[in-house]
Amino acid sequence: MRTYLKVKDYSVSKEEFQLRCDDKEEVLQTFPVPLNLETYYESDDYISHTDANSSLLDIIYQTVKKINLASKLKLISSFAEEGKSLLDVGAGTGDFVFTAKQNGWNVSGIEPNPKARALAKEKGIDLVTALDRLPQASFDVITLWHVLEHLPELENDIDNLRKLLKPNGTLVIAVPNFKSWDAKYYKQFWAAYDVPRHLWHFSKQGIKSLFSPFQLKIEKIKPMWFDAFYVSILSEKYKTGRKKFFKGIWYGFRSNLSYLSTKECSSHIYILKKTK
Repeated sequence: MRTYLKVKDYSVSKEEFQLRCDDKEEVLQTFPVPLNLETYYESDDYISHTDANSSLLDIIYQTVKKINLASKLKLISSFAEEGKSLLDVGAGTGDFVFTAKQNGWNVSGIEPNPKARALAKEKGIDLVTALDRLPQASFDVITLWHVLEHLPELENDIDNLRKLLKPNGTLVIAVPNFKSWDAKYYKQFWAAYDVPRHLWHFSKQGIKSLFSPFQLKIEKIKPMWFDAFYVSILSEKYKTGRKKFFKGIWYGFRSNLSYLSTKECSSHIYILKKTK
């Protein structure tokens, strides 16, 4: 393994970490992994575990989250009928699980963070803490919205996800793409590296290589247009120390425009089918 890039944790500790890879450069791994990793999530700035709406970035995040909830529901409804079973892994404050339940899905969710689980419970959503608390072959659809990159035991967790899917079940994964234009432009300041909370960093080929041994085949890859804007706004803050909102919007637009020729978006949604 060699060092691909050195990146700082801008949101919590300000510590520096390495991104390591082999010669293929398909997947990057954060090094070292702190023994007390859970403490790196204990920040008011970690918005996935809150419903914060106080800053401009919070407002943008929460607005985009609401828009994305509708598009996520539309996506899973396109390959599975309402009334089927859904598991959302890394459910955060439970918004997607809540929305799916309101639209006729039989829902379950996993969230290890107690603060996020408490917020979900206020919405009437009870989340469990781990995959091993659920029965095998019981879900038509499993979703991981920006969660795969957080899993410490990656291959073991993928195997468990496969076992939880029903035959011909669908796995939906959203992850940042370190081969995107904005990742290459911002380099060590790219906000979607988010070390050390993001333990893994994926390319499209990396996802394919990772899931193939588990009889999970990529059926479709979809771009996530909003991510480029949010990530670029945050990256500008990390790079300059100032909130350059419109500059971030511009570079987010540049990144999305580059997708037309490269097919590399800031983040992708992967739709995978269980083949065995």
